[in-house]
Amino acid sequence: MLRRNCLLLFLCFLFEQSSCAPFQSRPGQEWPHSQTGPSAAGRNGGSKGFQRVKRGWVWNQFFVLEEYMGSDPQYVGKLHTDLDKGQSAVKYTLSGEGAGTIFTIDQITGDIHALRSLDREEKPYYTLRAQAVNIETNRPLESESEFVIKVQDINDNEPKFLEGPYTASVPEMSPVGTYVMKVTATDADDPTYGNSARVVYSILHGQPYFSVDPKTGVIRTALPNMDREVKELYQVLIQAKDMGGQLGGLAGTTTINITLSDVNDNPPRFSKSIFHLRVPESSAVGSAVGRIKAHDLDTGKNAEVEYNIVPGDGGAMFDIATNEHNQEGIIMLKKPLDYETKKAYTFKVEASNAHLDPRFHNFGPFKDTATVKINVLDVDEPPVFSKPSYAMDVYEDTPQGTIIGAVTAQDLDAGNSPVRYSIDWKSDLDSFFDIDPVRGTISTNELLDRESIAQHNISVVATKVNNPVLTSRVAVTVHVLDINEFPPELAMPYETFVCESAKVGQVIQVISARDQDLPQAGQRFSFKSPQEGVKTKNFTVRDFGNNTAGVVTLRGGFRRRSQEIYHLPVLIEDGGLQTLSSTSTLTIRVCGCDTDGSLLTCSAEAIFLHVGLSTGALIAILVCIVILLVIVVLYVGVRRQKKKETLMTSKEDIRDNVIHYDDEGGGEEDTHAFDMGTLRNPKVIKENLFRRDVKPELGLCPRRPIASQNSADISNFINQRLQEHDGDTSAPPYDSLATYAYEGEGSVAESLSSIESVKGETEEDYDYLNEWGPRFKTLAGIFGERSEKCECAYSCACVLK
Repeated sequence: MLRRNCLLLFLCFLFEQSSCAPFQSRPGQEWPHSQTGPSAAGRNGGSKGFQRVKRGWVWNQFFVLEEYMGSDPQYVGKLHTDLDKGQSAVKYTLSGEGAGTIFTIDQITGDIHALRSLDREEKPYYTLRAQAVNIETNRPLESESEFVIKVQDINDNEPKFLEGPYTASVPEMSPVGTYVMKVTATDADDPTYGNSARVVYSILHGQPYFSVDPKTGVIRTALPNMDREVKELYQVLIQAKDMGGQLGGLAGTTTINITLSDVNDNPPRFSKSIFHLRVPESSAVGSAVGRIKAHDLDTGKNAEVEYNIVPGDGGAMFDIATNEHNQEGIIMLKKPLDYETKKAYTFKVEASNAHLDPRFHNFGPFKDTATVKINVLDVDEPPVFSKPSYAMDVYEDTPQGTIIGAVTAQDLDAGNSPVRYSIDWKSDLDSFFDIDPVRGTISTNELLDRESIAQHNISVVATKVNNPVLTSRVAVTVHVLDINEFPPELAMPYETFVCESAKVGQVIQVISARDQDLPQAGQRFSFKSPQEGVKTKNFTVRDFGNNTAGVVTLRGGFRRRSQEIYHLPVLIEDGGLQTLSSTSTLTIRVCGCDTDGSLLTCSAEAIFLHVGLSTGALIAILVCIVILLVIVVLYVGVRRQKKKETLMTSKEDIRDNVIHYDDEGGGEEDTHAFDMGTLRNPKVIKENLFRRDVKPELGLCPRRPIASQNSADISNFINQRLQEHDGDTSAPPYDSLATYAYEGEGSVAESLSSIESVKGETEEDYDYLNEWGPRFKTLAGIFGERSEKCECAYSCACVLK
């Protein structure tokens, strides 16, 4: 107990910065408390007033130990007010967090106990409220006050690595002290109290390669020149211990997997100095003819190798590239091989790292060289065409058997075997062409039509006589040339019209033509009218010289009533070697047009209609009508809104309204609030059983009965009115507030208001309050048990249903 009291003394010094004894009181917040006594002159020269006396709570800063394991409730502290004279007249109440469930208070002594064990890490403090009340009347003696009970920490939580296990990496060959990573352990205990949360770090496994800072948890390398190629992965076990690492502290551990990342500290090396390859002479240009590899002990980009052919004998025939997946050097054929020309090639290949690290230049050159010898193998090759592809032209409708071209292939081997030609039937299913098997000439086998097929793609096969298995193919493209066989025609069906107001020489339509033939140097069309020799004409065709023409009026004054439709023949000629022509007919309708030439109507019946309003005018009229309708709707809505008057907006409706007044009534002289005659003569009330619900205009308070009136009669009268209101079926279905009172400045009983109480001359006897019935029992008890009477302001109201 002595140790606990000393600890609380130390905590009081820290948190309160003032001296205190265990569970002894200290001045707290002061609270107002009224006391009766003589104050100032009042009614007729003297009266009783009230005087404010400062009172206050007094208590310690409360603490409670966490994880308390005792059998009895743990004592927390004591509440005390200076109004408590030790006569058991004061009762203490406790509310707030944990009141009644975690904390309990002795209502008489104010002692607070904790009912169960608490965990600071779960909740570090509790906010409660205390109040002192009169043990008999249960009235508050002081205002409710708030205080805090703090849970005092003990070392019951070990440090924890929340993010473990960890992974980290550090470059190989790093110097001593290179930063690896930082680990942090979290202790849930209070860091501001003792050493419960003071953590110290140490290495249990992983020495002598790494070290850890005991305070910060930073891990660094402890050995120089650690080589990844020797050992790549290290597992380090870190311990975090609280209480500053002292004996008895709690500890937690975590594992860190540290990987040595690679650096370019190893050059590439060929496994042998000479590589022998054999390549067939038939290998295609660009194909891979062999692979070599230089090994690098590094990984990733540090193991990337670049291969280069050293200029010299044979290097021009080959090229080398790096395979990015396995870092092999792929030797590719750069030019065609010919066994009969050269049978072997020799060259050197150099392998070097693509990414060098300047820190390791002193290790030596990061490259290696090897010799490559390639032997060319003789292969029986297929015939070779003189061209990679052939193109031939032929006019359509060319007679059958006409030679259109030839292909040539030969055997390049030493045997020089004869070659035979054929057409692959899959490429010429309709047998449009034929080929001479010895000479390779291609001729037509059918009449060709460019409009059906404009281009033929056939495949010619060359085969060696001494080895029919060896064949080669070549693509032959045959273009079918066009001849003039289709006459021109109008490009589209035109819908032509002429306005009744058209003038002479006006172009009313522009026309163009099209031709199914394929022109050699662009299409050329000419237009004219076959009626040029006729004297009486309405329209003519004017050729613009750019493959278009215009329909031009030769007169004016067209009228739909006289003739609605005209037909104009148009003669069109093309510009081919053999000129072809055709005649097309344009249908021209006479229509009514606007002043700017825009089409209005082409119907003959429209000429008998009167000229109406334009579209813009009709739209303007519709907009005006819509605006007028909107104005009418808004006006009607406003009128209806003004006529609406809900029950709550009525000044005479007081249902569910509670109105508070701070001024007293005018007594019998005030005839505006209610009819005083009804109260003075209760018999009159029988004549009218309907209630009068009137919203009070002044704050009215119940007054004591007139001296000449009996209190029992007034009580019976009020109860009778209450029963009549409850049984009145004609009353509105809502609650009302009816006030019945006598007191006021004009009343015989004079005023009971506290506002005017300071003007009293003599002391009043409040014993008559006991005669008013049970409704005034509490008020009579307050004034009856005080030794010194106090004249205070009270207002009373009787709320009737």
